Amino acid sequence: MDSSPRYHASVGGLPTQTDLTTDRATFTEAYAVIPGRTLSDITASLLPHWDATRVWILARPMSGFAETFAQYVMEVSPGGGSDQPEPDPEAEAALFVVDGGLSLVVGETTHRLTAGSYAYLPPGSAWRLRNDDDAVARFHWVRKRYERVEGLDVPELVVVNERDLEPDPMPGTDGAWATTRFVDPSDLRHDMHVTIVTFQPGGVIPFPETHVMEHGLYVLEGKAMYLLNRDWVEVQAGDFMWLRAFCPQACYAGGPARFRYLLYKDVNRHPSLRLHPWPVCR
Repeated sequence: MDSSPRYHASVGGLPTQTDLTTDRATFTEAYAVIPGRTLSDITASLLPHWDATRVWILARPMSGFAETFAQYVMEVSPGGGSDQPEPDPEAEAALFVVDGGLSLVVGETTHRLTAGSYAYLPPGSAWRLRNDDDAVARFHWVRKRYERVEGLDVPELVVVNERDLEPDPMPGTDGAWATTRFVDPSDLRHDMHVTIVTFQPGGVIPFPETHVMEHGLYVLEGKAMYLLNRDWVEVQAGDFMWLRAFCPQACYAGGPARFRYLLYKDVNRHPSLRLHPWPVCR
């Protein structure tokens, strides 16, 4: 079986007039599902200071939705990119490339990013990103306002490729459920983790997880049944899920191939004691 990483990268286009309108798109107080075909030409946006670039914003902080992060799918045409990508000096970023190649410049150093490349950019980083190739490049961009803690330094730049890392199997699963980690999970300087979770066919989350971390999940490969609050939802490559903190979740990867997703979660910080106007969870 081919175990090389694969990354769903298809965006844009438009369904035909003969396609069914019915789809799996769901928005509730506890979770949301954005199917891959939703990322069409008519839902794309543009950003200031980005040339030859389209963006699909999957999550953004707002009442009743994502609280801690924003997540984008970025499509950069040849010659495109930005010399002023980040408007918020307190924002940290995680970039994950799914297609094509990009040149990331941080300070005076240039890093070559290809499919599978991950970059963590600390708040206040002076970074630029350009597509110097002849093909379109696509990447995920997760943004979060960094929560500083007295006595803890800000994390340093991280640039690595998934292909150079070994997944950590979950205990007792014989590798059926594993996580690829780009930073040390015990490093308390980090207030967010972006990882890749892999289930082999038949792998499961064997209980409904309920925890304080908010999640963003983008399916990179395969399909599965995912428990979101009280609902079992079928998801596949290209779909995005948002899970509110404490939303019960579980997974059954029925196959026929492995199931993988890019996962965001907020970690390593005290919860804010300021109340939010959340609606009642249903």
